[in-house]
Amino acid sequence: MSYPSSGPASGQPASISAWSLIRPYWVSEERRTAWGLLITIIAMDLVLVGINARLNTWNRDFYNALEGRNVREFPQLMLLFSALAFSFVAISVYNRYLRQMLGFRWRQWLTSRYLQEWLGGSTFYRIERDSLTDNPDQRIAVDLDSFATTTLSLTLDLLSTLETLVWFSTVLWSTAGALTVVMGGTPVQIPGYMLLAAIIYAIAGSLMTNKVGHPLVSINYQLQRVEADFRFGLIRLRENAEQIAFYDGMRAEALTAQDLFGRIRDNWWRVMKYTRRYSFVLNFYGQIADIFPIAVASPRYFAGLFSFGTLMQIADAFGSVSESLSWFINNYDTLVQWRATVNRLHEFKRVMQLPHLKESVSPATEHGGINLHYVDENQFTTRKLTLALPNGETLANVRDLAIMPGSRWLVRGPSGSGKSTLLRALAGLWPFGSGSINAPVNARMMFIPQQSYVPVGTLKTVLAYPAATASFSDEECCAALRLCRLADYVDRLHESNHWWRILSPGEQQLLAAARVLMHKPDYVFLDEATSALDSENEAHLYHLLTERLPNGAIVSVTHRKSLAKFHRQTLDIARAREQTVTYTRPPSP
Repeated sequence: MSYPSSGPASGQPASISAWSLIRPYWVSEERRTAWGLLITIIAMDLVLVGINARLNTWNRDFYNALEGRNVREFPQLMLLFSALAFSFVAISVYNRYLRQMLGFRWRQWLTSRYLQEWLGGSTFYRIERDSLTDNPDQRIAVDLDSFATTTLSLTLDLLSTLETLVWFSTVLWSTAGALTVVMGGTPVQIPGYMLLAAIIYAIAGSLMTNKVGHPLVSINYQLQRVEADFRFGLIRLRENAEQIAFYDGMRAEALTAQDLFGRIRDNWWRVMKYTRRYSFVLNFYGQIADIFPIAVASPRYFAGLFSFGTLMQIADAFGSVSESLSWFINNYDTLVQWRATVNRLHEFKRVMQLPHLKESVSPATEHGGINLHYVDENQFTTRKLTLALPNGETLANVRDLAIMPGSRWLVRGPSGSGKSTLLRALAGLWPFGSGSINAPVNARMMFIPQQSYVPVGTLKTVLAYPAATASFSDEECCAALRLCRLADYVDRLHESNHWWRILSPGEQQLLAAARVLMHKPDYVFLDEATSALDSENEAHLYHLLTERLPNGAIVSVTHRKSLAKFHRQTLDIARAREQTVTYTRPPSP
């Protein structure tokens, strides 16, 4: 692993367009399913336009039959309408069902890829450390959902609208003509007079939709809850970025996030089921509303009191054209929100594509950057290591170190001298400075910060972190708890809870030590990891670590002089502007 000393020549990432966000899914491993669903949906849209066109012609024939009092054709036309209406309802319901399916599959694919990119290579940690962007959790949990569903909806609705507009504009142009009215003795032609009827119809449809859609409020409430749980989990991950990075817990976090997202998936299937029922009601109501006035008025028509004729066909065509022409107005708010979502995803994608953006332009790169290499050796070594701040200021100069298996190192120094920064550099989390670090390629390492990360789950899951829960037996977990004086929690091993709220700071540090005993790392780095403990418990833990990890190297950052007796090598660090780093190696006792 090596940090670059410079970024792109422009200092900016390649341009990211809306199409670059849309395209990957449609050429991915799911492309066949995606395109199959999309083509099916478009074909359904074409069939629906064709049914509407046939209904428009049916209107003409039906009302002509009424006007001519053709009793013989009337039942046949009613049967034809029933077949067309049933087909329209069935296709409309499953058209929407497939749209929801495709939209969610797209979102699921995007979420999986963005999680991998965000958690891969500790990108999430660098974004938080350097404040490269805000609320990545919202962009993954909310913006990706909005982007997938809204893009699909706008695109398909626009295609359907254009199909409808082309057909019914032709019908309208050839049959409607203009309305002539006399104003002040002067005849005035008013083209497009049926727009008024179309506007009234659109308003009535909006009111109907609001009334019928009201029961979905309670269903969407549950959806919002599971979405909030997913986002909360991502926020916890973001807030504890450094602790997770020290534990190299990206895989465990990805599994947890996928589990939370699975609850959203399960709830979404319920949303689809209830929306399907809503669609049946809505579409049946719409079809009945079209025929109901005619059914009611037909007796008076047969009585010869009034006639309609081709006017009904024109009215239907005008309604379709008016609805098509109002697409932009109807979707204006959606388009504005979609554009904002695209902009947020643009920024997030740009940051993730250049995870070292701030590092590449930082004044600290004048030092050349710290290079971390994994080598086939049995020791942890540094060479000409200099730690710097992102602004280029030298923090500390560290002379060459060799951390051998079984060694015990004590790192001391005043606050702000760079002790914790040294551990970040050894973990590959701090690139600012110069020099090189060689780490054993196959060594098991654990970095224990002052406040260890405590994931949500069972106590056994917390103990096993970042490994899978099944990696350790109940007996191993109970034994570790007892050794670290947490016997009171043995009976709660399989209790799921927010343990960071239950355990005191000292108990959380005891729990972190139990993790170390269970994982048995080759190198363990402790950064004030016993600061919340009294001297007796602190000494007990160091005795345990010394006895249980005889061949493991222990590196401790601390201010307490009482820990010196548990270490054989000492590294005293001070800020570079005050004094140089001194390295002492007292004789082994």
